[in-house]
Amino acid sequence: MEGPRSPESHEWTRLVDFLNANLRQNEQWPITSEYPTALTANNIHNMSIITEDEKIIAHAVLKTLIVKTPHAVFKVGAIGSVITHPEHRQKGYSRKNIEKCIELAQKQECDLVILWTDQFDFYRKMGFELAGFDYNYLLEKSEPVKNNQLRFVSGNNVDPEALQRLYSQHTVHAVRSTEDFRQFLKIPNTHLFTAWNQNNQLLAYAAEGKGADLTNYVHEWAGQVDVLMDLFRYIRNQKNETLTVMVPSHSQNMRRHLEQGATLAHQGFLGMLKIVNTDALLAKIKKAFRAEGFDKIVLEKQESHFVFGFGTDLYTLEHESDLVQLLFGPMNINSLSFVSDDTRYKLSALLPMPLWVWGWDSI
Repeated sequence: MEGPRSPESHEWTRLVDFLNANLRQNEQWPITSEYPTALTANNIHNMSIITEDEKIIAHAVLKTLIVKTPHAVFKVGAIGSVITHPEHRQKGYSRKNIEKCIELAQKQECDLVILWTDQFDFYRKMGFELAGFDYNYLLEKSEPVKNNQLRFVSGNNVDPEALQRLYSQHTVHAVRSTEDFRQFLKIPNTHLFTAWNQNNQLLAYAAEGKGADLTNYVHEWAGQVDVLMDLFRYIRNQKNETLTVMVPSHSQNMRRHLEQGATLAHQGFLGMLKIVNTDALLAKIKKAFRAEGFDKIVLEKQESHFVFGFGTDLYTLEHESDLVQLLFGPMNINSLSFVSDDTRYKLSALLPMPLWVWGWDSI
């Protein structure tokens, strides 16, 4: 057994074949086309493999994202495509590859790592915890479009720069290039829907589906909320199936509109998060508090525990999993009855901090 290590360039073809055979054997497209910015030769240095007799038997990949929020900019490492060949499972190889990805994230000064999984207990043993927010709204009934001045188009032949302009208006988003959008538009089973005004100006877009995942899920959208609501109605009517719209917690205006005609199907978590650079992360958050006029916020790691509070009014968290939920949710500072009213008021000015990874960036 050799590894975990990054693949060599001459192993790229074998790696893609391994991933296709173990993750997409029933699909007509290579998995690299689903994750064009993560599973690419340009990102080979962020992949971790284990080999035996020169055969790849396990893999995981890290994709770094710069996530902008209103109060701070976070560097987030997304981990995905974690797989071990069936004949080599239960030997700890996936754990080794994930630990390698975490090490790579630390070397690249990521604040956090995130992954999406249903194997919660497995990842909790490595320090991950369910955190953040995710709201899913069901559009079950067909409804007529309200603004008949809009023109709707189904198709991926859209200027990536126009999409990027709308996307960059989000208060929380990962930094993307125009080329990123160009690659995302090529993902199999990705269906882009757009809304235009009478002057052929793009007002909104919504993406449904992404390769083998997210069918009938609008996992990404941008534009004016009232236009988006009509666009969602158009998609629902076109597909003639129940449509689920994924919404971050901080998109309160969108959530209010959806709550008027949709069913809240699920209030869940953004994903499983792990802090990989505690000092840097806490420094960013304290800086954000100072910018809001709260210069006595305490967020510190002390030996094996964490201290938070305001001034001399301090409290202790024993576990990092509690800290990540305090910082990004779903822990609500106002629900902590043991914290004084004044400290709760000050901490709730920014906590939980908004964090979101839009669908095309997830791996």
